Amino acid sequence: MSIATLISDIDAEIAKLQQARALLAGTATPAAKKRGRPAKVAGAAGAVKAVAAKPAKKKRTLSPEGRARIAAAAKARWAALKKSAKK
Repeated sequence: MSIATLISDIDAEIAKLQQARALLAGTATPAAKKRGRPAKVAGAAGAVKAVAAKPAKKKRTLSPEGRARIAAAAKARWAALKKSAKK
């Protein structure tokens, strides 16, 4: 017997045992999962887990020096555009 067949046999046995345990515990699930939103369970209003909110990202600010560099570059672009338009 190869290792792959042994592993597949063990996995099949584990699946059978888990099904048997679920049946005994009373938490059996249907063989095929239903699609869509799960039905509400009576008396489980507080059972919904709260979704962990992502921490708000810190707003990035521009330094006065950076703002001045951007303004100077924009003025240079416009000046070059106006100069080329005159020719």
